[in-house]
Amino acid sequence: MGLPWYCVHTVVLNNPGRLLSVHIMHTALVYSWAGSMALYELAVFDPSDPVLDPMWRQGMFVIPFMTRLGITNSWGGWSISGGTITNPGIWSYESVARAHIVFPACASWQLSGIGYIGT
Repeated sequence: MGLPWYCVHTVVLNNPGRLLSVHIMHTALVYSWAGSMALYELAVFDPSDPVLDPMWRQGMFVIPFMTRLGITNSWGGWSISGGTITNPGIWSYESVARAHIVFPACASWQLSGIGYIGT
């Protein structure tokens, strides 16, 4: 079944720096999963018919959440609304997915003891 949360946390209880690092690294893992899953879904998503073949029917999990937050354009020139676009802007599906991969990598680099980025 698994150990309760307080038994797992006793390993890092007396070391607050390690406790914080463990939680930040867990957050980085979740962020990285979301970014990589979004890139995978973008690779297999078919936006040609959003009415008869919507994203939920294609098995998408992450992209509907991004769409609910207002991301509707792709660098591939398509939009969720069905139209074609010429300038998707900064906040597209691909840029959000890549940000979810790059930002936790920066946090991992920072916490690994290698050094500060930019110094």
